[in-house]
Amino acid sequence: MTTGLLAVIDMQRVFAEPDSPWAAPRYTEAAAGVRRLLPAFAERVAFTRFVAPEEPTGAWRAYYAQWPFALQPPVAPLWRLTDDFADRAPHTLDTTTFGKWTPELATRVGPEDRLVLAGVSTDCCVLSTALAAADAGVETLVVSDACAGADDDSHARALEVMALYGPLIRVVTVEQLLDT
Repeated sequence: MTTGLLAVIDMQRVFAEPDSPWAAPRYTEAAAGVRRLLPAFAERVAFTRFVAPEEPTGAWRAYYAQWPFALQPPVAPLWRLTDDFADRAPHTLDTTTFGKWTPELATRVGPEDRLVLAGVSTDCCVLSTALAAADAGVETLVVSDACAGADDDSHARALEVMALYGPLIRVVTVEQLLDT
């Protein structure tokens, strides 16, 4: 079994469905990478969901003015995990923020443990989570081929930025991680 906690970031319908304004074009490839990782982590997996706040405040008001379709309650279909993950996530960590490094997630990662990140979007929620975890001193691995960005260029640039944070953040592939 691979060590650490696998955080599967926002593998939701809103990012998977091609007609969604927030579709990640390589969602299917990222999902395949996540499925390969799950057995190696057994019960050490946390699924997250990005959900809209009931009432946006601060700069989030302008954000949701740009994306009004997303102002739906957490039970709305667009916020559901995709079918291939829904039955594997009896509990999800829901946040109204891009970053998922919350006290709840932090308690699942021990002080000398590591956090392994996969999911969407590389250039938003994965990036925000990785930087916050690294700032907290947690060894963070981002699995490049188990992530998908808003587009290929944004995905690649986000991975390059996160690699600059080495050794706090390391970018690895599914194969590299499973071979360790």
